[in-house]
Amino acid sequence: MNARRAKHGWIWTLVFSVVSVLWLYPIFMVVINSFKKKAYISRYPFALPNAKTFVELENYVNGIQKTGFFHAFWTSLFITVFSVIAIILFCSMTAWYITRVKDAFTKGIYMLCLFSMIVPFQMVMYTLSMVANRLHLTNPVGIILVYLGFGAGLAVFMFTGFVKSIPMELEEAAQLDGCNPLQTFFRVVLPIMKPTCITVAILQAMWIWNDYLLPSLVLNQKKYRTIPMAVQYLKGGYGSVDMGAMMGVLVLSIIPIIVFYMLMQKYIIEGVIAGAVKG
Repeated sequence: MNARRAKHGWIWTLVFSVVSVLWLYPIFMVVINSFKKKAYISRYPFALPNAKTFVELENYVNGIQKTGFFHAFWTSLFITVFSVIAIILFCSMTAWYITRVKDAFTKGIYMLCLFSMIVPFQMVMYTLSMVANRLHLTNPVGIILVYLGFGAGLAVFMFTGFVKSIPMELEEAAQLDGCNPLQTFFRVVLPIMKPTCITVAILQAMWIWNDYLLPSLVLNQKKYRTIPMAVQYLKGGYGSVDMGAMMGVLVLSIIPIIVFYMLMQKYIIEGVIAGAVKG
C-alpha cells in the first residue's frame, strides 16, 4: 500500500510539475521578449535575446515614458490597497453579524451576497457606468466603493465559513470582561480571522490589480489610468503596437503582484481550510 501511494505521489508530482512549467512559460516569454528589439519580437518570439536582438533596458524606458507608468502605478496601488482594506474590514464585520444574528434579514443579506457571485458582470456593466457617473464615482476614491460591492460576495462567503468555526465562548468571555460588540470584534474575532483575511486579500488584490474592464468603465480616463489601461495606449493607428515597450511595461506590472503573492501564498491553503471547517 505504501509503495503504491509513493508511486502515485511521484506521478502526481510529475504531472503538476509539467502543468507548472506550462503556466510559467507565458511569463518567461514576456520577460525574454522585453529585452529584444521590437522588430524581432514578432519575427522570433521564442528565441532568446542575442547580440543582434538585445536592447538592454530600452523597452522599459520607452514603455515608462509612453504610458506614464509611474502615475498609473500609484493609481493602481492606491485603488488596490484601499479596496482590499475596505473589503476585508466591512465584509468580515458583515459575515460576523449575519452568522451571529440569525433572522430573516441576515439570511437575506447572505443570499444576496451569494447571488452576486453568479451574476455575470456583463449584465450590470452599462447600468454600473451610468450610476457611477451620476454619483460622481469616476475617480480613484469612488471606484473603491464599486470594488467593495463586487468583491463582497466571495469575501462574505469565505468569512462566514470561518466565523462559524469560532467558539461562542470566546466572545462571551470578552463581553463578561466589559467589551462592547465593536471591541469584541476587533480584539477577539478579527485577530482569529487572520488566515482568512490574508487569503481574501491575496485573491482580491490579484483581481483588482489586473482588472481592466471595470476601471475603463468607471474612471475618468482623461485624468486617471490604471496600469492595464495605460498598456492599451501603446497601440497606435491601424492596429500597430509597440511590442517592445508593451513587454517591458507588462513585466513591470506583474512584478509587484507576484512578489505580494509569493510573500503571502503560505496563508492561502490555511485560510481556505479554516473557512471550510463548518458549512
